[in-house]
This record gives sequence, structure tokens and C-alpha cells, in this order.
Amino acid sequence: MVDEMNSQPHTQCLILTTEATREQSINFGSVVVDSSGKVLHYVDKPTTFVSTHISCGIYLLRPEIWEVLSKEIKNGGIPQIWFEIDIFPQMASNGSLHAFHTTRWWSQTKTAAAALYANRHYLRLYRERHPERLCSKGAKIEGDVFIDPSATVHPTAVLGPNVSIGGGVKIGAGVRIRESIVLPDCILEEHCCVLHAVIGWRSTVGSWARVEGTPIALNPNIPFAKLDNKPLFNADGRLNPSLTILGSDVHVSSEQIILNSVVLPYKDLSASYKNQIIL
Repeated sequence: MVDEMNSQPHTQCLILTTEATREQSINFGSVVVDSSGKVLHYVDKPTTFVSTHISCGIYLLRPEIWEVLSKEIKNGGIPQIWFEIDIFPQMASNGSLHAFHTTRWWSQTKTAAAALYANRHYLRLYRERHPERLCSKGAKIEGDVFIDPSATVHPTAVLGPNVSIGGGVKIGAGVRIRESIVLPDCILEEHCCVLHAVIGWRSTVGSWARVEGTPIALNPNIPFAKLDNKPLFNADGRLNPSLTILGSDVHVSSEQIILNSVVLPYKDLSASYKNQIIL
């Protein structure tokens, strides 16, 4: 992006764009671009379809942008402004806004489910560019798995695919972890199961306990499909099925099941829970 910006001295702002489906494009900033990369029109989350080109939320700005911002604040008489609503449409109209298009993987990370989706792709990137960072021994490994060197993993544990283990984690015998992130200093006791979940700092999952969420995946038959960041609740006020999240310092007792739930920090769970937010 820096090289592209330097090649266009009259461009005040360069935004990173990617492709989305027609249906999903209205959930992002929609960008109409000509063949030279100049942005002709910009609309943030339009109510109707504008373009399949969407903003990635990454902007490269010249120092002169402060003059534009100062003028906008003085003219509008408001204490705050939004690039996507107040600035970019104006810059598109005067030809000072350009786009840099990428065809590589991109996703928003507004939800915990999106973080798990991003973890999957970062592990794939490790495999392609830094395979030495992935774990291949010390436990039964399936697919892409990252284990911090300070973590302790029993040889009979089965990890993967798409698992990241933080520093100081202790994983007992027979533990099964798949499609999950385990943050530092957690303890996973013997034969517990963690699937499609994020385990917060210093949390403990008891022996034979099960912490499981709903798998997240894109439709492989739809080109340029993006992950849908669904709201926490549906229209009926019920919790949308998603991955399970344990906040920091949560203790799940042995032989309990935590399914599709969000658990706030410092909770001691001595019973099973399903589709709940535990405050």
C-alpha cells in the first residue's frame, strides 16, 4: 500500500478493498472504483446494493488529511466526525480517494467467533510461510496447531485441527481440543473436551468435562463469501448458537457440559449449561 500511495502523489487517502458477495456487501462500506483505482463513490453500509467492492477498514493517509478534518469540524460544528460517513464521500467526489484492492483472505474480527475464524487462517499462514512455528510432536497433532513452548501437554492429548495454546497452559492426559483457542495459564484436566471454544486466562476445565460451541464456516460454493457477524441475540430474544466463551478465571467442575454459552469472568460452574449467558 505504501508503494501504491507513493506512486499517486495527488491521492490523500488510500483504502484497502476486497470483494464480497452482492448480498453481504451492504454490511460494509461499499466502494465504486474505476479502472485506475480512483474511488468514484463511497457509501457506508448502504440500504441497497451499490458495489461488490468493500472497504477492509485499513486506511493510509497523508498528513494533509488534518486540514480536511479541521475544515469538516468547523463547517459541521460537531465534536466528532466519521471517516466513513463524513470524510470519504467528500474525498470521493473531489478525486482524492483511491483504493488498493486485495484478493487475499480478509475478515472482520468484531466477535469471538470471528477471532476463531481468524485463528484458523493465521495457522494456515504459518503452515505456508513459517512451518517451524507449528507443533508436530509432544502430543497427537491433527492439522495446524500452535503450542507455546512454556505450555505442558500430555503425550496422550489430541489437539487439532486449528488450535492455539497459550503460555503456561497445562493439558492433562486424554484431553481433546479442536478448533479452539486456549489463552495463557489455563488448566485442562484429564479427558476433558474443548471444541469450537475460547478458554479465557487462568480458567480450569475439570476432568471429563465438555466445553463446546457451534462450528463456524463459510459456504465454499459462494465466491468471496465473508463471515457473517451475527448479533448475540436473534429476533426472538434468544441466544444465537455460536462458539462457547469462558472468561478469565472460570472454573468448570468435572463431568459438566457447557454448550453454546458465554461465561463472564470469575465464575465457578458446578452444573451444566446450554445456550446461556452466565453473568
